[in-house]
Order: sequence, then structure tokens, then C-alpha cells
Amino acid sequence: MACMVNEGHAATGGLAIVDDAGMAVSLPAPARRIVSLLPSLTEAVCVLDACDRLIGVDRWSNWPEQVARLPRLGSLDEAPLERIVALKPDLVLLAPSSRMAPRLRQLGLRVAELDARDLPEVASLLKKVATLLGQPEAGLRQWTAIRDELEIAAKSVPARARGHAVYVEISSAPHAAGETSYIGQMLAQQGARNIVPASLGPFPKLNPEFVVRARPELIIVAADEVAALRRRPGWSAIPAVRERRICALKPKELDALSRPGPRLPEAARVLANCLTQAWGARP
Repeated sequence: MACMVNEGHAATGGLAIVDDAGMAVSLPAPARRIVSLLPSLTEAVCVLDACDRLIGVDRWSNWPEQVARLPRLGSLDEAPLERIVALKPDLVLLAPSSRMAPRLRQLGLRVAELDARDLPEVASLLKKVATLLGQPEAGLRQWTAIRDELEIAAKSVPARARGHAVYVEISSAPHAAGETSYIGQMLAQQGARNIVPASLGPFPKLNPEFVVRARPELIIVAADEVAALRRRPGWSAIPAVRERRICALKPKELDALSRPGPRLPEAARVLANCLTQAWGARP
């Protein structure tokens, strides 16, 4: 059902991919009973018109609305194996960061490990999920539509709001979105200057003093973290904090921004709105 292969030696059949763990995954027929253990994968299945094939999802999957009625199966390494097996899926989708894949394969299940950290990987994820659904061309169509929407969002940012130093915090550790992440790449399209360089990786955990030294002019952060920013040592002197240029994201906005999948256009609009609101639309 799965074996380690090089990308160039993947099976040539229409229902075969090499997943992000380097495993060859092939199906005898399009997947009809799918368990998804990652929100971005759940959303990819649904946007490819296969939401009705989902039979179970992780606890964080909440879009689109119809997934709310599906069985909840934990997340990452906390999913109940017995319940997953009892559902008799013909495909389990999960992230390569999960340690569950080998155990699921030992139990006789077909597994695909997929995730994305940058925009090319999002395109690849959509194409691979579409292939396993038996409609490989749909993944390319979906990515083309996403790419066009990202360009529209980028063009909406006024010149006045471009060129400024921006910090995007994705957790209070703090973990940040770096230049090489899909968030960083969307920011670059919109003319922002990310304070987290490519050398630190896509989503690094930062020393808070790094942010103080980098002096971002805009901070994009979850709304429930805003009050705590000024209490962080030295952060009250950061230009973004001092001048109140903080874009507080609501839970739905944060969801869209944190999931590298079909809702990237929504995420791009969130970023564009943050930039525009911080500096206005005047020329």
C-alpha cells in the first residue's frame, strides 16, 4: 500500500502520488471514505467537491459548516486508532509531523502524509489530494483560482501601506511567520517587509528580544493576545505597539491565516486589510 520511493520513481497511475514523507501512495479507485486529521486537508477535500466523502475529521476542522456533523477524532498524535479503524476508511489524510502514520499502516490503512509551509507546497497539496480523489485536473484549477485571488488581494494594498516592517505572530511562544512561509510570501506580494528573515525558517520560535530589536511598524496577532503585548519586556517601545498599529485577528480570521489550503484568498485579504487599515488608502 505504501513504500519509500524517490519522487521521480512514483507510480504512473492516475491514483498514485508520493506524499510529503516520501511514501508512494496508490489507490485502486478514487477515495470514497476519507478520514482527515488536519484542518487544511479537510478544507482541501471539501473545496474539491468531495466533502461528502469525509467520514471523520480532527477536532480543529471547522470549515465548511457541514464538517461539524462528522465524528471528531482528536488531532496529530491524539487520535483514537480504534475509532479510525472502525470507520473503515479507504484513505487517511494527516500531517507528516504526526507519528501515527506507521501505526495506521500497520493496521492495514492507506495513509497520505501531506502539509504545506509555502505557496508552492499548497499547490502541490491540492494537486495530490485531487489525484487521490480521482480528479487530478481539479487541483490545478483550484490552485490557479487561488493564485489569481492572491494577486487581486496584493493589488488592493495602497502604495502608502507598502514597504513597512511587519511582524506576524502565530502563537504566543512566540512563533512567527517568516519570509519563506506562505504567510510571508503573501506579505511580500503585498509589499510588506517581514522582520523574520528566510534564514530563520518558515515558522520559527523567536526570542522576544529579537522582535524588540527588529522594531516592527505593524504587528498582526490574535485578538486575545493584544492586551499582553505591552506587558512583554521592552515591547512597549516597539513602534507598532507605541503607535497602536496592531491588527487584532478574530478567530475566523486567524483560522484562515493559519491553514495553508483553499482559504488562502481569505487569508490574503486579511493581511491586505491589516496593511491598509494601518496606513490608510491615501496616495
